[in-house]
Amino acid sequence: MNLQTIGQRFDSQALPSPEIASVSRDRNWYAVFAIPRNEQSIVRHLDVREIESFLPTYETVRVWKNRQRKKVVLPLFPSYLFVHIDNRERVKVLQCPGVLQIVGNARGPVALPNTEVEFLRSGNCRQCMEPYHELVVGDRVRIKSGVMQGVQGTLVRKSGSMRFVLTLELINQNAAILVDPEDIEPVAHYAGIPYN
Repeated sequence: MNLQTIGQRFDSQALPSPEIASVSRDRNWYAVFAIPRNEQSIVRHLDVREIESFLPTYETVRVWKNRQRKKVVLPLFPSYLFVHIDNRERVKVLQCPGVLQIVGNARGPVALPNTEVEFLRSGNCRQCMEPYHELVVGDRVRIKSGVMQGVQGTLVRKSGSMRFVLTLELINQNAAILVDPEDIEPVAHYAGIPYN
């Protein structure tokens, strides 16, 4: 074997094949609806099937019957988790024990915007995220800078501080995060009409 042949063999092994490259581009984030309190188990099953998944969680303190306080980690959106898949991997997801369906409409599963999932996955958010169950009323705002730049949500007040509420409309779930007023800007209610 000469050096040119070795170089060609190395180059062909180092670069992903066109099929692999196109598969990674075709992957989207989808919401998965699951049997309640089975989210962690489903994530483990997905890992075995080599499916990328994400379960947003938050930490809270619970008081047990004996008045003992304990920190627990719970799903941010009970009965929902997210998978990063292409069309061919849907069957693997649906075959996992505990999975009821991939969220979508009559035409099939609907992909989530990458910005929403990346917002939930960002380290800054994961530390101070909490569920938000009240009716969301308020101004539409957009985060101006940082990892969450461009993500839109609703501005609300809670305990005297401002909270940015992200609403995942596809699954009708909300999550709130503490936000500084200088990090957000208003969003026009209708395209082409300036916000006042």
